[in-house]
Amino acid sequence: MEKNVLSTDLSGKVAVVTGAGGVLCSRFSKVLARAGAAVALLDLDLDAAQAVADEITAEGGRAVAIRCNVLDRAECDTSAAAVLGALGRCDILVNGAGGNNPAATTDGEYYEPDADTKTFFDLDPKKVGFVFDLNFLGTLIPTQAFAQQMVDREGCCILNVASMNAYRPLTKIPAYSGAKAAVKNFTEWLAVHFSRAGIRVNAVAPGFFSTKQNAALLWNDDGTPTARTGKILAATPMGRFGKPEELDGALLFLVDNDAAGFITGVTLPVDGGFNAYSGV
Repeated sequence: MEKNVLSTDLSGKVAVVTGAGGVLCSRFSKVLARAGAAVALLDLDLDAAQAVADEITAEGGRAVAIRCNVLDRAECDTSAAAVLGALGRCDILVNGAGGNNPAATTDGEYYEPDADTKTFFDLDPKKVGFVFDLNFLGTLIPTQAFAQQMVDREGCCILNVASMNAYRPLTKIPAYSGAKAAVKNFTEWLAVHFSRAGIRVNAVAPGFFSTKQNAALLWNDDGTPTARTGKILAATPMGRFGKPEELDGALLFLVDNDAAGFITGVTLPVDGGFNAYSGV
């Protein structure tokens, strides 16, 4: 079994991960399981979540996969009841479900009135709303369902997934940028709201990671970097993309009550220095 980068012991804890069939959150699920937690993997794509759960159990961990639409309160409540029955009360909630949609993305970085491209004026309001809802309400609604199992218990925490967009908007993706800024703000709001109920609330803000999901934006068909990749790496002082395993330490640190018991309301960038760099 692969070892975690930190000696975090989550034995006896129940962790719930939304978006668990995705690239980053599937890894989060495995890392939590390797630290000893029993993990419930929630995803709209049950097959994807089940595949990860099977990997965890093959390694000797304990995991269940549950289909869940994070935008449906009734489904989230049903999932919370299923987790309670299968594993026990939720101690750790990782809100990882999210994403973008091409219909909520402009073709260019700047508005060009005569260009035959999709501009700001062509964005589909329904798709913009969907992207915002998926990222923001997709964090709020599962929290409503699972935080009820955490109230007034020691060592419970929530970890949201923000983004570099939370600090400053990236070009072309206004809906996703706005939604991730909302997630960061909501993390701070929740941290205060639950501060006297024994629940810590933090977030991790990944910088730029090259995965299958964003490969088309970062690499040409022949394997050469796109112009956007050039801009990203030029604005990242470490000069490279992050690796999924480089989020392990932030995840384990923030969910470990022994290591981070007095930390709440924080959004931790894991970005190779991108957020700190002014460009000059």
